[in-house]
Amino acid sequence: MTRRVRDVMSSGALAVEPMTTLERAAHVMREQNVGDVLVAYDCDLFGVLTDRDIVIRAVAEGRDPHTTTAGSVCTRPPVVTLTPDDTTDHAVELMRQYAVRRLPVVEHGGCPVGMVSLGDLAVTEDPHSALSDISRAEPSH
Repeated sequence: MTRRVRDVMSSGALAVEPMTTLERAAHVMREQNVGDVLVAYDCDLFGVLTDRDIVIRAVAEGRDPHTTTAGSVCTRPPVVTLTPDDTTDHAVELMRQYAVRRLPVVEHGGCPVGMVSLGDLAVTEDPHSALSDISRAEPSH
């Protein structure tokens, strides 16, 4: 049975604006227990900021997290996205093709509405898989 992304995604796109400092973005991630946030202004998806982006693109380069912005270090377009009506098979295909573990979900107008992770897909496809056990132990995004 083919499932839709809307059935497995984490709803409610957690986002920060491009001018948000990395310090504030990191606090949001910690408070929400997630490893990434969308970087958006209104319904314009600017990019995706991961905890790894903060470490590799900012901290390791000696940039100040109090003044460096999310927009300056996030993964920028083209950001691969899905719609809620896409199939989970398509989500898996895109994750393999682009070697990513998470994809933003946007409405047809481009407004972010959620995220789907490899863990979300693993739990859906096989609730007893080793990957689904790992994904339950990791942050949801």
